[in-house]
Amino acid sequence: MTTVALRPLELDDIQNGVLHPRPLPYVATYVLLRIGDRRAGRELLRRLIPDIASAADPTSPDSDAWLSVGLTYHGLKAIGVPQASLDSFAPEFQEGMAARAVLLGDVGESSPVLWEKPLGTPDVHVLLNAISPDTSRRDDLLERARKASQDLPGVEAIYRQDAYLLPTGREAFGFKDGISNPVVEGSGIAGTNPQERALKAGEFVLGYIDETDVLPPMPQPDVLGRNGTYVAFRKLHQRVAALRQYLQAQSSSAEEEELVAAKMLGRWRSGAPLALSPERDDPALGADPSRNDDFLYHGDDPRGLRCPVGSHVRRANPRDAFKDELIGVNLLHRMIRRGTSYGPPLPEGVLEDDGAERGTLFIFVGAHLKRQFEFVQTQWVNAGVFLGAPEEKDPLVGSNDGSGMFTIPRSPVRRRLHGLQRFTVTRGGEYCFVPSLSALRWLSELKV
Repeated sequence: MTTVALRPLELDDIQNGVLHPRPLPYVATYVLLRIGDRRAGRELLRRLIPDIASAADPTSPDSDAWLSVGLTYHGLKAIGVPQASLDSFAPEFQEGMAARAVLLGDVGESSPVLWEKPLGTPDVHVLLNAISPDTSRRDDLLERARKASQDLPGVEAIYRQDAYLLPTGREAFGFKDGISNPVVEGSGIAGTNPQERALKAGEFVLGYIDETDVLPPMPQPDVLGRNGTYVAFRKLHQRVAALRQYLQAQSSSAEEEELVAAKMLGRWRSGAPLALSPERDDPALGADPSRNDDFLYHGDDPRGLRCPVGSHVRRANPRDAFKDELIGVNLLHRMIRRGTSYGPPLPEGVLEDDGAERGTLFIFVGAHLKRQFEFVQTQWVNAGVFLGAPEEKDPLVGSNDGSGMFTIPRSPVRRRLHGLQRFTVTRGGEYCFVPSLSALRWLSELKV
């Protein structure tokens, strides 16, 4: 076991989309497939393997345009994975995201009964993702995937969602996105925060020791689980007009409106962090990847006077905020996060909803669905016990119901915002397993 635990990260066996940062800008398409015939499903995987790039060479022609493939629990069943192997997957993966909706805060308007079909149903078997800096290369990847499924009975594309990142890097609410991501030990890929040490590979890829110095539970046999990872895919509708109306109602000027927005997120719209520029926006800082994530909280802003403790970015990644309570606790909940916008932007200044679907396709990547994605969602996004305000939820993506609150620490008197509504509504989601290239070959060769 020790030899396995200490071996180098096998980048040539890991799908490129697991670790590789996305190009800027980029376009993406997500396609869901249903498999009605197990032999056809296995043949699909066999045909796709040559087009799935590995993470081995970040300078290769495929490094900024790639095709990724993941399977749901129902998808693994559909291609005939033996029951003993199915039972070895993480329990939350086996249950699926829809079954864990109440735990995740997907209630009311975000309930699975209102999700876009087929999301959250047993019909979703395969998740294909094509990503590229431009539409022509993206379309070429999609065409390869289409040809792979050609003439295969029972393999059916049942859902497609196009997405993109604007050259500005901003998402539907108008904030620069995709700034912060961890360093994965042995990946050779630089992180965004020079003050954050590399995390052990087992936090993100199965088959390696994690931050608890053990090998995480892994699907069996080893060839199936090793070098794979879990993904949480979520389609999140953003109520841009509602947020704009709320910000305007809480402000007496355009300048104050921007400040309140920044306090809710933890960054100015440019990406400049409040931790480094608390009084005014600094677009140059926001645009500088060598500086815009170079900060911690414990020593410089323990009370949240610069960046509120309950802001979105501080909830999602408290950094060293728990240093006195439990060293390293944040590292156990660190995630690789990929966010992709969909739908047309709401024009600047428009305060009324135009009825268009727009928002974020949220992608979590990690080896621990429960203690990474689900913990952050339940304990940090939808609860406030850890920050001493149990009644408060994330002001932007939390499951608020119109009675939510958000505290902005100030000296001498704090400010408290009331009446927070649900600005982000879940339209659907899936838990997927992203196999290694070796595992894809193993799956394609199943004989049962």
